[in-house]
Amino acid sequence: MQRPKTATLAVVVAALGYFVDIYDLILFSIVRVSSLQSLGVPKEQLLEQGVLLINMQMGGMLVGGVLWGVLGDRRGRLSVLFGSIALYSLANLANGFVQSVELYAVLRFVAGVGLAGELGAGITLVSESLAKDERGKGTSVVAGVGTAGAVVASLVGAQFGWRAAYIVGGALGIALLLLRVGVAESGLFTRVKAEAGVARGDFFSLFTSWPRLKKYLSIIAVGVPIWFTVGILVTFSPELGKALGLSPAPEAGRAVLFMYAGLTLGDFASGLVSQLLRQRKLVVRGFLTATGLTFVAYFFVGGVSLPVFYGVCFAMGLANGYWAMFVTIASEQFGTNVRATATTTVPNFVRGAVVPLTMTFGALKAPLGPLAAAGVVGGVMLTVAMLATFGLEETFGKDLDHLEA
Repeated sequence: MQRPKTATLAVVVAALGYFVDIYDLILFSIVRVSSLQSLGVPKEQLLEQGVLLINMQMGGMLVGGVLWGVLGDRRGRLSVLFGSIALYSLANLANGFVQSVELYAVLRFVAGVGLAGELGAGITLVSESLAKDERGKGTSVVAGVGTAGAVVASLVGAQFGWRAAYIVGGALGIALLLLRVGVAESGLFTRVKAEAGVARGDFFSLFTSWPRLKKYLSIIAVGVPIWFTVGILVTFSPELGKALGLSPAPEAGRAVLFMYAGLTLGDFASGLVSQLLRQRKLVVRGFLTATGLTFVAYFFVGGVSLPVFYGVCFAMGLANGYWAMFVTIASEQFGTNVRATATTTVPNFVRGAVVPLTMTFGALKAPLGPLAAAGVVGGVMLTVAMLATFGLEETFGKDLDHLEA
């Protein structure tokens, strides 16, 4: 393992990188309506164009997840960490100057490709740098600090307008690249890289063995409820809140603020509870159960008043705070030669699941109505996620110095 000072610096850089990542990732959900209105999109097309743009962003993340994951195992964790930050920062700077929906969509795709790499590379680096009993603490710090980026994005978007918010996000990422000096590559990766004949970054190897494929699909399924919450219940809170009978309708930016405030606390809490119980899967199951209860609250009491609605958003964030555990488990399931590939692709496939989720939501919305459509999609995803926990290993304290055959 690396020296404690080097490992601490890895945690700091990964946490700040994820902070900027989440700021940029969630910003579109916050400025969706104002940015599209500014570009001249008619009111009746705001939802349709919003779905298109978020799907472009998430589609980019699917492509970027595979690209950065393979590069992380072939070229190194650090090159992906800083390369992805540079790409999404430049794309978001450019987003601040768009004049058409078409260019907006292209840049959201490019930003999505960039946003796909930071979390997986950062978590892999931190997991391989810390002692096995300390990994949960480090990854919880990364996730907890990172999710606070959404809170800042909400505040900046509300105070300075959508163009300025994109420019601020891009500038933060460029500034973060200055921290590259002093961060060391993972010792586990360096040793594997020096070994002859070891296949690194073979994405398709995740599908050639049933035990590996089972773990891979299971961990993806476990994370989907989080991005159902973000991508549908929060992003489309104005439309869903109106269907709940709220007038005025909730603001998406404020819903994001409250949800991610809860998510920040939840990520720290899940890591602490995991360390105390020396368990991963039990903690995730507990948070999934809590997520189900908050879904019920959203649909049945969220329409009481705006303060209650935003309180439910906070509770959903708190219950979704197993994201830190989810990504940590992903890094601990696989060997060093495909760890970055798995850890980077898994959260991006989860995020990319927003595309079929929103398509399903859209298809069900006409016959069932928006609330019933969201309830059906969320209920199915939550059930699948709970069942998927049985396909995972318990990995607390697992030695990561091994290879996938």
